[in-house]
Amino acid sequence: MAGFSEILGHGQIIEHLQNAIKLQKVSHAYILDGEEGAGKKMLARAFAQTLQCERGGVEPCGECHSCKQAQSGNQPDIIEVTHEKPASIGVEDIRGQLCGDIQIKPYSSPYKIYIVDEAEKMTVQAQNALLKTIEEPPAYGVIMLLTTNADAFLPTILSRCVTLKLRPVKNEIIKPYLMEKYHIPDYQAEVCTAFARGNVGKAERLAQSEQFAELKSHLIHLLRHLRDMEIYELTEAVRSASEYKTEINDYLDLMALWFRDVLLFKATRQIDGLVFAEEINDISAQAQKSSYEGLERILKALEKAKVRLKANVNFELTMELLMLTIKEN
Repeated sequence: MAGFSEILGHGQIIEHLQNAIKLQKVSHAYILDGEEGAGKKMLARAFAQTLQCERGGVEPCGECHSCKQAQSGNQPDIIEVTHEKPASIGVEDIRGQLCGDIQIKPYSSPYKIYIVDEAEKMTVQAQNALLKTIEEPPAYGVIMLLTTNADAFLPTILSRCVTLKLRPVKNEIIKPYLMEKYHIPDYQAEVCTAFARGNVGKAERLAQSEQFAELKSHLIHLLRHLRDMEIYELTEAVRSASEYKTEINDYLDLMALWFRDVLLFKATRQIDGLVFAEEINDISAQAQKSSYEGLERILKALEKAKVRLKANVNFELTMELLMLTIKEN
């Protein structure tokens, strides 16, 4: 488990949690709301480890018996609730691992802390079971619900929890972190950072992903030549796009980043701020050939393609229309 000092960004949430510890005003129930990879679990674990730390500060010492147990995942009073069904957390999961267990006093710590990941998957019955515990919790109980969608909770759950919304981490924090930790070049860190949109976990995944690097290389080659392709070559491009069907949102988002760079360079003639700065020759060439209106049409077509694919419109037809739009603009 990492301490607060090792977490990138989320300063306001860390300050809130540390103040709660310092002032001894720890709530019995928290909701950490943020997209997958944003850092919810790191925050929850850091908070749990700090609460149980034998030195009683606002940062875990990492050296006491409790901290060492937490770091190895064996702290008996920090419980991470699990579920067998991937799509739902059932009432038995909540009753068995949380509602019943919380009545037993902590083994060796001041608190008994429950971390429920993917908490939006709780069924209504599971939420109602949890509600009874949140309404009358034992003094030592702390429940942390980690979610990508707080709107999935019953209003009665929301009203009894402190909700902390995770915000995107600034690019100027993520980029140097990636370069230092993963020893990647500036331009690669730039793409991963821009693509992750403030999500540190996603940026780290992209920095380590050979498949993402392959996808980026494939797309840059395609976008260099798309306008000059014959119709039969466009058909082949659509076929090759189908190989990335499972990463199609990444595929379309990377395309959008490319054309935003073209639009930005056309407007400013500046390299600073470009995600694909290392491809400046091709960016510049496309900016000269493209009109502002044409680039806007391409960006709108990319958004429309995402909506169509989400609605299960035919993949090949959607991609053909998109690539024709790019070719014609």
